[in-house]
Amino acid sequence: MSADTLVVLDFETTGLSPNRGDRAIEIGAVKLVEGEVVDRFQRLMNPGFAVSPFIESYCGISNAMLREAPPCETVMAEFADFIGDHNLVAHNASFDRRFLDAELDRIGRHYPGEFACSLLLARRIYPEAPDHKLGTLVAYKGIANDGVFHRALADTEVTAGLWQAMMHDLQQRCGFQPSFAQLQTLCRKPKGAVADYLAKLARC
Repeated sequence: MSADTLVVLDFETTGLSPNRGDRAIEIGAVKLVEGEVVDRFQRLMNPGFAVSPFIESYCGISNAMLREAPPCETVMAEFADFIGDHNLVAHNASFDRRFLDAELDRIGRHYPGEFACSLLLARRIYPEAPDHKLGTLVAYKGIANDGVFHRALADTEVTAGLWQAMMHDLQQRCGFQPSFAQLQTLCRKPKGAVADYLAKLARC
């Protein structure tokens, strides 16, 4: 599985847990093929109820905007077709995976591919970074951005840039670009075992 052909995605949501009734209100995605951006996807979606003032302020997505948006079910059907079985990447992927699975389940669809987490990977590649929030890593690596965060497409654009930077740095460190499966393994390694794992990859 190639690590540079995949889809980077991000959800904005009404809260933290679909198990508590929270829904997606925006999705953004960037499709990479051999490390180059070839397509983008961005939609607002109407969850069927009003979002809180905190969410309006945090995301900049108002209830007025959502009233004009198509329902989640319509958007998720389009998105399922967009991603197909491409591997997926997200920053704090467990959060986005929960909402992806929950929203697809509502329309009888299922994502069959694999996920990797840019947050977990960055913690292992850049342990010296001040922290591993997306905005901090973007500044740390000098990734071009327009200063907008917490909107889905803007976040996926910079996450894609971070992923590309990590692929470059790993290639410099290992002498080759690890596969997607190897990166998933790296994300699960204790931080103290990272150097040995990368050295082992470099010897293979």
